[in-house]
Amino acid sequence: MNNLRQQFIEFSVNAGVLRFGEFVTKAGRTSPYFFNAGLFSQGATLARIADFYAQTLLDSGIAFDMLFGPAYKGITLASATAVALANKGRDVPFAFNRKEAKDHGEGGTIVGARLQGRVVIVDDVISAGTSVRESVDMIRNAGATPCAVLIALDRMERSGKDNALSAHSAVQEVSNAYGMPVISIGNLDDLFEYISSAGLGSQHAAYRGAIDAYRKRYGVAS
Repeated sequence: MNNLRQQFIEFSVNAGVLRFGEFVTKAGRTSPYFFNAGLFSQGATLARIADFYAQTLLDSGIAFDMLFGPAYKGITLASATAVALANKGRDVPFAFNRKEAKDHGEGGTIVGARLQGRVVIVDDVISAGTSVRESVDMIRNAGATPCAVLIALDRMERSGKDNALSAHSAVQEVSNAYGMPVISIGNLDDLFEYISSAGLGSQHAAYRGAIDAYRKRYGVAS
């Protein structure tokens, strides 16, 4: 695991954003861990996660012109990432959408810079891919090109129901459907390596078996 990914997992655990226990996912599964980007709710933690997003995007080598944050979590993440990119010498515009069209003032559903060029969609995770699909439609309808999706954590988890699991994860399906890469700061493999590290202590390492079993049942190959 590279150093940036390791730092991201450790930071998310210490910030209480990545938690261990028993959580019911949107797919109805009982997961031994849960990632909630909504808990990056203080200035210092938001600045740190934005720095991870920005550095991951720059390290990817993908050519891009601006950022787009889908409502609601993506709004804060894209805005903060734009600030972090500017601090790293890459000043780019950003935009986001509102859920309901505004019928006064400038109107419409898009707020911020005009969508143009190669656009990176910034969000927390991909579950069903609904947010990405809606974002792709908005970007294309504006005449711009969605070029990548940037997320915090790839759960590397097969989509579908237990009796009809897909061969692919939601992330892989999004990438295949739209012909663009999905870049993640960290993924389930990074989490498992972190929780298996010597010296971590019993508090989190106790969940290693549960995470391994979950990964074997629902996981996809990296």
